[in-house]
Amino acid sequence: MPELPEVEALAQHLRAHAVGRSVTRVDPASMSALKTVRPPHSDLRGRAVTDARRHGKYLDLDCDGLHLVCHLARAGWLRWSDELSPAPPKPGKSPIALRVHLGGPGFDLTEAGTQKRLAIWVVTDPAEVPGLARLGPDALEIDAGGLGELFRGRTERIKTLLTDQSALAGIGNAYSDEILHAARLSPFAVAGRLDDAAVDRLHSCAQQILGDAVQRSVGQDAARLKAEKRSGMRVHGRTGLPCPVCGDTVREVSYTDRSLQYCPTCQTGGKQLADRRMSRLLK
Repeated sequence: MPELPEVEALAQHLRAHAVGRSVTRVDPASMSALKTVRPPHSDLRGRAVTDARRHGKYLDLDCDGLHLVCHLARAGWLRWSDELSPAPPKPGKSPIALRVHLGGPGFDLTEAGTQKRLAIWVVTDPAEVPGLARLGPDALEIDAGGLGELFRGRTERIKTLLTDQSALAGIGNAYSDEILHAARLSPFAVAGRLDDAAVDRLHSCAQQILGDAVQRSVGQDAARLKAEKRSGMRVHGRTGLPCPVCGDTVREVSYTDRSLQYCPTCQTGGKQLADRRMSRLLK
């Protein structure tokens, strides 16, 4: 799933390559992905791209006051092409959900897999997008005091709260694993019980990991961003491999549609966290 660093890199790519060009055509190939009908997507035609920005994990292309907003969800992506095919994509025949022509070059919004969650809006104000309007403070903009205030009295596990976009915007499953590992905190720790030192450590690690990931990602070709994200991971997606810090085996807790990874030595005092999937198998 694209998270804050990758979406920021995609926004930067659009600022570098799309700003100043005009939209010549918009071809929707998945009507289920397009969540708005007024204003129609055809109103983008003829408008100049004036900016591209990120709101949490949402990508926002400003076309002279009309915004094309996209949430890439779990398997969505943006594919830039210096020369798009003039033929419109055929609905249901490819991963393409929407194609935007910019007078020769342009981009496709795509989604792999069968779970179609990619979402696209055409709005006059990004705040009209329901999820965007509910976003919490940006993970790169909140200070340590604000993070401590956010955690105060909260009973959720820290992993859950870090990935709750209405609490803190931009962090997903992968980077939350990395931040918690660097901060030496259990993903099952209760957010409201963290002391000031732990909150400060968590904030510092979040800023460093997200900031470093943005620096690595910005300027990369969009096609390389996924590989760049994987290459920077220490625990996420590395179940069964040695922790690069202590050498212990990276463990996993699995859920229905996702999993988390952690190092017992670095994060949980050597204890292995309960895995509901394994617990069911052992009964």
